[in-house]
Amino acid sequence: MKRLQGGLGRRALGRGLAATAAGAMAACACGRAQAQPASPQPGPHSGGPATAGEPPSARSRALGAGAAVLQTKAPLNAMDLYLNGFHFYADDMGRQVEAHHFCTHLTEDFHQCTIFDSNEADARLIGIEYIISERLFLQLPEDEKRLWHSHHYETTSGELVMPGIPEAVETVAMRQLAGTYGKTWHTWQVDRGDTLPLGIPQLMMGFTADGQLERRLLEDRDRRLGTSAAESRKARADIPVPQPAPGANSWQSGQSPQLTLQTVPLRNRRPGGGTP
Repeated sequence: MKRLQGGLGRRALGRGLAATAAGAMAACACGRAQAQPASPQPGPHSGGPATAGEPPSARSRALGAGAAVLQTKAPLNAMDLYLNGFHFYADDMGRQVEAHHFCTHLTEDFHQCTIFDSNEADARLIGIEYIISERLFLQLPEDEKRLWHSHHYETTSGELVMPGIPEAVETVAMRQLAGTYGKTWHTWQVDRGDTLPLGIPQLMMGFTADGQLERRLLEDRDRRLGTSAAESRKARADIPVPQPAPGANSWQSGQSPQLTLQTVPLRNRRPGGGTP
């Protein structure tokens, strides 16, 4: 099958928006493209395990309000793309996590995303994902490729969605994303109820076939966000399914890389660094 290249840049989306403007307006009118509701996950926003610590004080809130007026947030403002999907821990497919991605594109071949456990204001930052085109993926060393997963199934199956975007425009975006690859690290293991980001970052992977993602997670997501994986799959039926490049999705071999914590000697120590 033909491999797709390229990223999800503003030019690509711009062409899709221009080509589907009439459809977008119709979709907005019927409601699917309207702003999606907040999506509570286990945590402070839904009565689940609370984040450790006391609620922000009046002084802290006032400081935040002042900073919002006086300081720039250019990197955050650039994260204008919202994607909702699912990851699993690279060494345990049974640990599956819903991920709210807020992304920006630095080049046509490279995108970076912050990952939260919901789309509410008090969402917890739980990880990051880097997304590259196949062109860049093929240039990676073989050991590096093992850390990346393909997006061929997530995009064409309807598992990955862009809440609030008209279906026609969303399909254009998924066509661009279908041939990309992601490297994802989760820094907060919210699935086990941690109230703080404990431990070391965990490598995550993406699903590649039907039957891997727990159905209840998909159905719950669709219910909360007003999306439909089934309808999205139908809308994307004409997107060619790219064959993942060799080296990606290393977990499929039955062995997967994952970080471990180890103690190593400190190099280039400076004065005042404490007593050995």
